[in-house]
Amino acid sequence: MHVTLVYVDIVPDKIDAFIEATRQNHLNSTQEPGNRRFDVLRDCENPNRFLLYEAYASEADAKAHKETGHYFAWRDTVQSMMAAPRRGVRYDGLFPEG
Repeated sequence: MHVTLVYVDIVPDKIDAFIEATRQNHLNSTQEPGNRRFDVLRDCENPNRFLLYEAYASEADAKAHKETGHYFAWRDTVQSMMAAPRRGVRYDGLFPEG
């Protein structure tokens, strides 16, 4: 399984718009072939900080996600909302298997 954790810090007055744009991306991403999880998490101690947990069956599926219209729409919409560039860290998912 191919997992990416995406760390995002948002400008405080853009949080509601970021959440809505990310909700749309989440809803569409979970319908993609190969998607296993697409969780959106918010830091309890720093409400401007978010984590996107993206799990795909394969690296090819993860790459295909970044070629979808909903991903492009999300990326372009939220870019100006970020307090700093987002940071993605890739992992190999071991468990659950498959």
